[in-house]
Amino acid sequence: MQNILIISGHPELTHSIANATILDEVATALPDAEIRRLDWLYPDGKFNIAAEQESLLKADVVVWQFPFHWYGLPGLMKQWLDEVFVHGFAHGSTAKLRGKKLILSFTTGAPQEFYTVDGFFGHAIEEYLIPFKTTARLCNLELLAPVYTCGISYADRDADKIAQQKTLARQHASRLVGMLKPFVNKTEGE
Repeated sequence: MQNILIISGHPELTHSIANATILDEVATALPDAEIRRLDWLYPDGKFNIAAEQESLLKADVVVWQFPFHWYGLPGLMKQWLDEVFVHGFAHGSTAKLRGKKLILSFTTGAPQEFYTVDGFFGHAIEEYLIPFKTTARLCNLELLAPVYTCGISYADRDADKIAQQKTLARQHASRLVGMLKPFVNKTEGE
């Protein structure tokens, strides 16, 4: 079995519907996966860099789970990336992450149709992923296909909307687990 590490970058999981549901579903389906909820581990925003780097070193597959924030990582996860993915560890001649797989798993508030050339934002969602592709290349990570779900908005959350978001989140988690399952049954070096 390969080691799976999931980094949750949601800044406040206690206020989350989709990301919290995704993490709960994945934890149930893949109990051996390590899930690091940054907001719970570091409510003061002061990371234990050694612990974070050690988790990354043990992992074969790394998942970044987050809500798309201003077309990128939320502040907490960006800070984590800045402080943990330093030269000499994540990139450079003594980099240690080479060959690990990276999966971006995220939710957006805006609906899918906004993320098209003719949509409200004027860009496909894949265009917003260029910095992630560049980060993966710099760190010699193999970036796999992203798993994302659009239309998970915080606006107007009535009971029906919450139920719909939980359904979308469960479907998202199912897709993510489907991507991760082959690694669960795979031995290292295979």
